[in-house]
This record gives sequence, structure tokens and C-alpha cells, in this order.
Amino acid sequence: MEQTQQPLDALIEQRKAKLKSLEAKGIFPFKNKFSPGETCAAARQHYLEGRPVAVAGRITAHRDMGKSMFIDVRDQSGRIQVYAQKNVLGDELFDIFTHLDLGDFVGVDGTLFTTKTGEISVKLSGFVILAKSLRPPPSKWHGLEDTEIRYRQRYLDLISNLDVKDVMLKRSAIIHEIRNFFHARQYVEVETPAMQAIPGGAAAQPFKTFHNALGCEFYLRIALELYHKRLLVGGIDKLFEIGKNFRNEGLSRRHNPEFTMLEAYQAFGDYLTMMETVESLITTVAQKVLGTLLIEHKDAQGATVKTIDLTPGWRRAKYKDLVREKAGADWFDLSAEQRRERAHDLGAEIGKDHQDFEVTGAVFEKLIEPTLIQPTFVTHLPKELVPLAKLTPDDPSTVEVFECCINGQEISPGYTEQNDPVAQRATLEHQAGGEQQKIDEDFLVALEHGMPPAGGIGIGIDRLCMMLLGQESIRDVILFPQLKPKS
Repeated sequence: MEQTQQPLDALIEQRKAKLKSLEAKGIFPFKNKFSPGETCAAARQHYLEGRPVAVAGRITAHRDMGKSMFIDVRDQSGRIQVYAQKNVLGDELFDIFTHLDLGDFVGVDGTLFTTKTGEISVKLSGFVILAKSLRPPPSKWHGLEDTEIRYRQRYLDLISNLDVKDVMLKRSAIIHEIRNFFHARQYVEVETPAMQAIPGGAAAQPFKTFHNALGCEFYLRIALELYHKRLLVGGIDKLFEIGKNFRNEGLSRRHNPEFTMLEAYQAFGDYLTMMETVESLITTVAQKVLGTLLIEHKDAQGATVKTIDLTPGWRRAKYKDLVREKAGADWFDLSAEQRRERAHDLGAEIGKDHQDFEVTGAVFEKLIEPTLIQPTFVTHLPKELVPLAKLTPDDPSTVEVFECCINGQEISPGYTEQNDPVAQRATLEHQAGGEQQKIDEDFLVALEHGMPPAGGIGIGIDRLCMMLLGQESIRDVILFPQLKPKS
């Protein structure tokens, strides 16, 4: 076997030489000429001494014992050991077998047996080389630790770190169960434009592009909301979409410029309806994918640092009450300048151009939200934060909105949707600050045709996966996170 201390170029040349040697023998190891009869895990699960099997996968271990060899073959389901004997294969086939390297793909035929150490294995009767790996695997399969390589060459991360692959497979299962949940509630799955003439539904910096055929600028969407409300107008009463949003903003442990969003809307519902939806959705998905409602987050050494309890009956607390608890019972009785001074003293980051409601928001984001580890619905937010929601009847300074916070971050906003076209126009015009091009007139025209009262939610799929799968960085739940080009 190769010695990992050899220079990479030398190892690559050795593998290329083996490839040429195989080709000289009439072996061309890049052909689809093997169909596995089952997965490696299924072969182990359905063990029967002497049962014929045909499995395929990547070689992840190789032990040369002279006239016999052991290799481990791994597919997506797991691994199985394969035992090759020279006296069974014959000199020619066994010689070809010696050309195999870690990372090669092989298809193997044989029969199941158990070794003296109790290992379920395949006694090899024949094999096919399906792909020759010309580069050695990282760290001899003991785990890839270089963060830069892990994100830039995610395929190596998936090969080397089985826990990373498990996270990504569970992410897929989470999205599958989300769809099952909404389909079971008779929601219609929809698809709406990712390129929009006017990006709306959120306050964010969009990515800009140009449509050559139409001769005009378009923007990658920053939210799904406004097209979904058009569909409510059109008579689709319960709908959801899982799709990509794009925001031309910073990167952090909780932000990626391209992210996956779920939005769902229900006619004749409100923010209370959607709170029940969020709680039921997350608990159902956790139970089905993870088999538990107790989510453990661990440190690098594997010690549990916190346990999130998703048991239904989540806490509900008003935004103003939480602010008063942290910033003082008299907070909303202070002048704007007094609030700014106290926020600064409390350690909130206040910019010179922060408006009064943004000062309060900075206190919430800095001092309150990070403490909300257990599921909490923060309700009745300031009206300036959510211009697409309805005002609270008994407190017109707030809107019928919730933010579901878990693990110290917002997982899902939801609200009673504004369906009054006059009130909605006034709010959007105020938000636009007189810039008419920012107002989506087609959306307002749609509202004027009549939209039913409705509740809506958004759930950041990436953040949901972070919480459910015990990951503290958004990059660890996205297969290919955005990175600055090497050049």
C-alpha cells in the first residue's frame, strides 16, 4: 500500500502507472458494467451463511496478507468487508486485484460468511473495477479536519467524515418530512419566480442580473411572499414552497447569501393558526427523522453543552414584555434619546442612523434573542418591523406577528397577513420613502381584487437543520456554502 508521507505528486504518478498497467492487460476501469443486487447495509442486515451477494462501492480499507487480502467496500448505506483469496481468484485475477487502491470503486460478487473475529464479510468470487481513483484519499480515511478543504472540496469531506454525510442525509430527510406534513394538511406545493423585476417581501439587499432577451434588469428574489399572496387572491387557499432566496449581504455562522426558505400560507387563518402550524411541523419532523424531541448540542469533544426540549406547549411571550424584563420596566416610557443611552450602556450596538424602533430591536437581538434556547414564540412586534402584517387591535404600535426563536436565533416568523389594499399601499409607500420604483404595483393591484384573510409563515430550512442536527455553523448544513474564490 501507499505511504502517506510520500509527496502527493508521487502518489498520483503511482496510481497512473497502475491505470496504464491495467489498460495494458485489457482492463478499462471506467465502464458501467456492474449492477449491485443490494446495498452493503442490506447484505449485512439480511445475513445468511453462503448467500450469494453482489455489492458495489468505494474501497475504504485495504489489508494485504500475501496470498489473501481484505478490503472494505462502502456505499451510501454503510460498509462491508470483502475477502479475496489467490487460490479462488487465480493468479491473473488476483494480480489485477493487487492494482486496487484506496478510493477505487469496485463491484464484487461472492457469498456471505463470518470471519473468526465475527465480522460479516463477502468471500470474493469475482470483481469489476468501476472507477480508478487517481488521487489518494485525505488522511487515510481517518477524517478530514482542514476547514478550508472541507468546504471547498465537500466531496472529500463526505468521503472522510461519516458524521458530515449523516448530517446531509438527515437534512434531506427533514425536507422530505416537511413536504409530507404539508401534503397531509392538504397544502398545495407551488413554484414562484426566482428572478423578479421588483424584489419584495423583505428588507434586504438583492443580487442584480440582466435579462438579454427582455432588455431589462432583474433581481434574484429575497423572499417568496408577494407571489404567494397573489396565489391566495387567485383562490389557492393553502400553499407552500421550499425554494432558494438570495441576499447580497454578509456571511457568518448564521448567514449564507444563498439559503433555502420554506413559506406557507393559509387562507382564513391568522398568526395563532400559524403558531400551531410551526410547533406541529417542527415536532413532527423531529420525531420522524430523529426519533426524539430532546435535541442535544455537543462540543468538539462530544460532551453535551445544551439540550433543547421540543415537547409541545412552547412558551409564548410578548416582545415588549421581554424588552422590559431586560432593559427596564420603564423602557417604553423613556424618550428616544434616553433609550439610546440605556441601550448603549447595556452593550447593544447602536448606529448613528438607527431609528427609535431599531434601538429597541438592537436590545432584543443583542441581549434577549441569544438567551432563547428553548422554543419561544415572541409575539406582537413593532409595526415598523413587519409592514406586510396586520396591526394588533388593542395596541396599534404592534402587529400580529410572532418570531419563533430556538437555540438563540430566529427559526420562523409568522403573522396575520395584511389584506387591506389601502392600508398596505400606505405602509409600503412609507417604507419606500418616496422611491416609487420600490413599490410592487402589480402586487397591490392583486390585493385590490380581494385577498382572503390569511396567516403566513417562513422557516429558514438551514437554521432549522442547524438546530435539529446540533450544528453551530450554517456552513455545516449546506453542501456547498459560498466561499471567496481562491484567486
